[in-house]
Amino acid sequence: MRTGSEPRTARSALRARFWLSLWGLVWALAGTVAFALAGRPGWAAVCGLLWLVVTVDMAVILRHIRQGPHYQPGRDVPPYEPADRRPPVRRPPEHPGS
Repeated sequence: MRTGSEPRTARSALRARFWLSLWGLVWALAGTVAFALAGRPGWAAVCGLLWLVVTVDMAVILRHIRQGPHYQPGRDVPPYEPADRRPPVRRPPEHPGS
């Protein structure tokens, strides 16, 4: 079903992203250690920076997974419209007998 609002209501495969990030974390850590032991500080620093980026990405992914179905709906949840961010309209209270 195409509604025209897919960029705003697109869903991310967070569990797949988590496992791919975990795979990247293992390789970045292994690269950091291997290059440090091989005496290549430049490459070790690059792998260390990649390790940091992957760790931050995993933290964001885990946060979104823990936020529930708004970020990770199941297959039985249909697409939803984005939340309206406008504040509610305040109306003056009605006085009886006016």
